Amino acid sequence: MKSRYRMFAGYNTWCNERLYDATALVSDTDYRADRGAFFKSLHGTLNHILVADRIWMKRFTGAGELPPSLDAILYDDFAALRAARRSQDVLINRYIDNLDDRMLTGTITYKTVVKPQTIEQPLAPALDHFFNHQTHHRGQAHALLTSIIGNADTPSFDLIVYQRETGQGMSKIS
Repeated sequence: MKSRYRMFAGYNTWCNERLYDATALVSDTDYRADRGAFFKSLHGTLNHILVADRIWMKRFTGAGELPPSLDAILYDDFAALRAARRSQDVLINRYIDNLDDRMLTGTITYKTVVKPQTIEQPLAPALDHFFNHQTHHRGQAHALLTSIIGNADTPSFDLIVYQRETGQGMSKIS
């Protein structure tokens, strides 16, 4: 089971690098424009992904500060946001590397952000949600990028492309 989460953590890092590389090509005006997405702009969406990652990592590890809201703008500057994203990805990978089977079959307890309540749930499904949530919002960012820079310049985030490029999640058939 741990190899699956290592793959997802690696995939997360790989996608984020591709996403930020493509976003770096966008003008500041286009980057900040409200395009009707859930978090309005590419800027808002990238901040939200980081917000959610920090919330979940606090739940998983007990470390770090909780963002003030789901739509918080943690970093107004793109370069600072990218640096924070890279640092967060290092923390995510380190956390996954330190998990063992006992932890993966255990539970976590945390308080929700919206309508606060205490939740206890198995760790593995929470990790599934964590990685799926990133993918969901990166998909929104991908759609925004495609509308700004075009399909040809927007990178693929397909998991199978990551698997083929890195060998992660690929079993050899003999």
